[in-house]
Amino acid sequence: MDVEYDVIVLGTGLKECILSGLLSVDRLKVLHMDRNDYYGGDSTSLNLNQLWKRFKGEETPPAQIGASRDYNVDMVPKFMMANGALVRVLIHTGVTKYLSFKAVDGSYVFNKGKIHKVPSTDMEALKSPLMGLFEKRRAGKFFLYVQDYKENDPSTHKGYDLTKLTTKQLISKYGLDDNTIDFIGHAVALHRDDSYLSEPAIDTVKRMKLYAESVARFQGGSPYIYPLYGLGELPQGFARLSAVYGGTYMLSKPECKVEFDEEGKVCGVTSEGETAKCKKVVCDPSYLPDKVKKVGKVFRAIAIMSHPIPNTAESHSVQIILPQKQLGRKSDMYVFCCSYSHNVASKGKFIAFVSAQAETDNPETELKPGIDLLGPVDELFIDTYDRYEPTNDSSSDNCYISTSYDATTHFESTVMDVLSLYTKITGKTVDLSVDLSAASASEDDM
Repeated sequence: MDVEYDVIVLGTGLKECILSGLLSVDRLKVLHMDRNDYYGGDSTSLNLNQLWKRFKGEETPPAQIGASRDYNVDMVPKFMMANGALVRVLIHTGVTKYLSFKAVDGSYVFNKGKIHKVPSTDMEALKSPLMGLFEKRRAGKFFLYVQDYKENDPSTHKGYDLTKLTTKQLISKYGLDDNTIDFIGHAVALHRDDSYLSEPAIDTVKRMKLYAESVARFQGGSPYIYPLYGLGELPQGFARLSAVYGGTYMLSKPECKVEFDEEGKVCGVTSEGETAKCKKVVCDPSYLPDKVKKVGKVFRAIAIMSHPIPNTAESHSVQIILPQKQLGRKSDMYVFCCSYSHNVASKGKFIAFVSAQAETDNPETELKPGIDLLGPVDELFIDTYDRYEPTNDSSSDNCYISTSYDATTHFESTVMDVLSLYTKITGKTVDLSVDLSAASASEDDM
């Protein structure tokens, strides 16, 4: 290993694989290592036998659930926004050619004890049972303002400076009630808690526009798409991309000890007695535990079922957001469901996940509001993991550490972390102004 690499990437989680792909496309010399013998790290997908081994320690799932190989159960389940940052990165890098996508059937919100479809346009707002007649008209006007808003065209701003006006102030100009604000903020703009209300409205308006444009993209019932065979396909797609551009991959590399010079800058990585030299290291928090701090915990329930989630119009794939206020929580809860129609389970089987940022020490009780929406389940597993974020100064030690995955069931926050790390490493920004129709090969699967 007497070659010097520009970057050594440790861990094959999705964030690390995207960075490895982007850096390889930039013609940097990349070595990518993982202590595991499989791709994906924390964001891997498991077959049935692996799922049982992880949660029950026994190798024999019941036969009626189906064949182990039919299952690809995501450990960090997330949908992609059809026009969102991850799809743009996939197109920018050409990874779309390794993947097939299918639209997600439904996007729902939990409100006053019931599940409702999330309206994203003025027309949908008029039909929604979430609001009374007069509120629908007010909401319709607000959706129209957002639809017509163009950041570079002041004539669409109606005299409001959204970089100064808070979200709360903008919404109050349309007289919307708390109930409406709740589903717009959490289920359309996808904020994780209510802090957005006191922040500049421009961010919320952009998020709402992204949601509506993503819904319009495939004319489906939701703004989301999801790869056939699950998210485990994504890290492998970026790994293939990196290899095409000369990146080197090594799995099953134990220890992977990061080495530093006398100035405290990274100078290499040692595994099995050999040291590979490098200028920079990119890794997940588990490879440099003394340079990260714990910032919370995620609780997740994983259910295998024989039916779609009730009250979701028989959707084979769906997201339901339970806003914090509806549950008396500090942050939102998320329900995610996919099924055999995305090739992640045996015929007739559905996989549902309920995720939340932990606020107590009791996952079963805390996740109950989401689990109660699922109806009868064949099997239920409870997963918990700690979330970490870096505490180091990457400009002084050249270590670029990703943040652990959050509880959200969509990818926007994940990709923002990746893009920010890419800029820190290279000093450049990724050009995301791509031709979105390049991902439409997947429409055959829609």
